[in-house]
Amino acid sequence: MTEGELKFFIDVVTEYFEQITGESAGMGIPYIKSEEPAVLSFTGLIGISGPRKGAIYFTAEKALLSSLTREILDLVDPDDDSLLDMVGELTNTIAGNVRKSFGADFLISVPMLIKGKPTDILMRLKPPVFIVPILWRKEKAFLAVGLE
Repeated sequence: MTEGELKFFIDVVTEYFEQITGESAGMGIPYIKSEEPAVLSFTGLIGISGPRKGAIYFTAEKALLSSLTREILDLVDPDDDSLLDMVGELTNTIAGNVRKSFGADFLISVPMLIKGKPTDILMRLKPPVFIVPILWRKEKAFLAVGLE
């Protein structure tokens, strides 16, 4: 994966938060994932197939997803199922918008939704896996991209 390709993902996330909430998300410096897991309480994972193979995931804590759910669905106190739906929709939106840059043969799966903090997510992420730290309204999240 090139720096320019990783920038597609970063731009999509930045635009998502700006369009949905009117507030930009801060992007940290991407790094290559080490042995330490970069997984928070709610995760949406999407497999990628076609000429590019691998996966992406977006992971966040309850506070960030609750704020987004309030912004989008006007739910004051979303339950965990609503937060899982939100992380899945956000991940799907990211993958779908990046697909516009990569082309129609960039095939994406239905999001797999994960609640809790597994020790790691190994499914289909092709090394090197790039982790993009995200900060929005003082809440952190991560976007992980592992494509060959």
